[in-house]
Parts: sequence; C-alpha cells; structure tokens
Amino acid sequence: MRALTLVADRKIELLDVAPPPAPAAGEVQVAIKAIGLNHIDVWGWRGMAFAKRKLPLVVGAEAAGIIAATGPGVVGLNPGDPVVAYGALTCGVCKACREGRDNLCENVAGIMGFHVDGFARDVINMPARLVIPIPPGVSFRDAACAPVAFATVQHMLFDNAKLEPGETILVQAGGSGIGSAAIKMAKAIGCTVITTVGNDAKAEKAKAIGADHVINYRNERFEGVVRKLTGKKGVDVVFEHVGPDTFNGSLLCLKRGGRLVTCGSTSGQSTTINLFQLYTRQYRIFGSFGASMRNIRESLAKMAAGLSPVIDTEVALADVERGLARLESREVFGKIIVTF
Repeated sequence: MRALTLVADRKIELLDVAPPPAPAAGEVQVAIKAIGLNHIDVWGWRGMAFAKRKLPLVVGAEAAGIIAATGPGVVGLNPGDPVVAYGALTCGVCKACREGRDNLCENVAGIMGFHVDGFARDVINMPARLVIPIPPGVSFRDAACAPVAFATVQHMLFDNAKLEPGETILVQAGGSGIGSAAIKMAKAIGCTVITTVGNDAKAEKAKAIGADHVINYRNERFEGVVRKLTGKKGVDVVFEHVGPDTFNGSLLCLKRGGRLVTCGSTSGQSTTINLFQLYTRQYRIFGSFGASMRNIRESLAKMAAGLSPVIDTEVALADVERGLARLESREVFGKIIVTF
C-alpha cells in the first residue's frame, strides 16, 4: 500500500507500507481517492515546533474516498458509498462532542496528517462516527475540499460571524482556498463582497467567481479603498486569516459594531491592537478553528446544490511536494488537490 510519508522537514516520500487490518467493530475502511492541501499541510511539511509528533508521519488532513469494507456494528454506511472523513480524532463523549461542537472536543487525540498519521494513503480505517456520506453529484475532487476548506468557511461565516444576506464583507486573501470559498458562499446569499489579492491575474479570477470589488494590496492600501467603497462606514464583516500583516487594517475596515472572524495567522502569530478603538467602535472579534461534523454536512449540501470549490491545480500522488511548494508560494488561486 502506498503512503505519502513525511520523513524529515521538507522531505516527503511515497513509501510502500503495510495495509491496515480488516475494520474493527464500529470502524469503516476507506479507499482514498483525493486529498485537499491546506496551510496546515505546509506547516507540517516545513516542521513546526508546536506540532507534537514523531516522524515518519503519513500526511494529509482532508480527504474523500469510497468505503471498501465495514466492521461489525456499523449501520448506515456500506461498501461502495462515497464519503469524506473528519480530520480530528475527537473523543465523541465529552460535552462538546455530545453537543455537536466537535472542534471544541476536550480530549482530541490529534489532527490527522499533522499530529498523527493522516489520509494520504491508499486505504485507511476510521471510526464510522467520523465519516460523512458524499451526496449524489459531488465529485471526489470537490468533496475533498469539504472537511477543512469549505467547512472552515461555513463555521466562520455562519456560526461565528452570523453573516446575513445583503451585508458587506471584506474577504482577505481571496485567492486562497478558504478565501475563494468565502467569496462564493457570501455572494450566494446576496452579500456585497470586497476582497484582496496580490496580483492583477488573481483580481480577474476573483471577479469571475463573484467578487464585487477587488483590491490589489500590492498597489493600494486596502484600508483606504474599503473606506471609500463603503462611504467611510466600513464593512459588516471581515473574513481574516492572514495575521499580523493585515489584522489591524482589517479592524479599521469594520463599521461600528462590525464583526471580524479569523482562523489563521500565516504571516505570524502575534500582533497588537488598539483597545480604545476596540471598545469605542464596539467591534466583535471571533477566533475560529476547524469546523464541526454538521459544518461538513452543510458544505457538502452546498456543493450538491451547485456551489463548487475553486480548484487551482491537481497533482499526482508522487508530486505532492510540487503542490505544497505552490501553496507556500502564494501563487495559488483556489485549492490544490492530490489525486490517487
């Protein structure tokens, strides 16, 4: 069995490993068909001090596949069913898990492909409770974007920021996998979408997927442009995931009582904020990490209804480092998919 295995920082090898045993009680065996790459994969590839793990490590945090076999006691899932899997090994019994807030699990055993062996292998055994059916009409390629990219955006925009139809939203880094998904999800409910990108080619692509206004942040200060576009009022919501490079500018773009939701810090982990500005403008700031199983189901339903993810590149299993390098370079527009 093939497995993409991180053997050292910035070194992934396609190794032949032993296949898993037959699925145990409550498990399903999934034949992986596609995985989606995310910044967490780049961080793991680089080597991050906060990642408590041991090498070698099978990579891949987001995947779609087909059920190859089921263990005793599994109901509602059958061989041949297309599925995606939840990428965190939650306990399933703590208060957060019982309430459906899976990404707040009190006893999570790790994130697949980052702390523990991930999905980038031909076959994997998973607890059946962490597997979600793919609706008819959704391809493996698209479904592979649901567990992390689409579901993260669903959780950010609708669980946390409570985005409503007709509002104005600023989406930072609209060319990223989650940025492009945020543009499409916000536009689908009738929002006015402003986004930032790093070059003119990305600007055209952002307009093509629905952005109303696109700012090339290398040529203009996005804060000033946003203020002009909104008549100095500011936006209702900022979708933030860049970090220190944009965070305070994002706050300046908010209207009084506006909401900022953030799930990332790709430009660094720390920043400072103006507390006077925070409370006098009555901003609301939401930290958001991952998503729930419900968010994944909601994301798959949106895909089935025609809201497809933006795919930048598809690479073969053996070319995963090329995909990671492209994602790291920020030349990407949309998602990078690794096919089996």
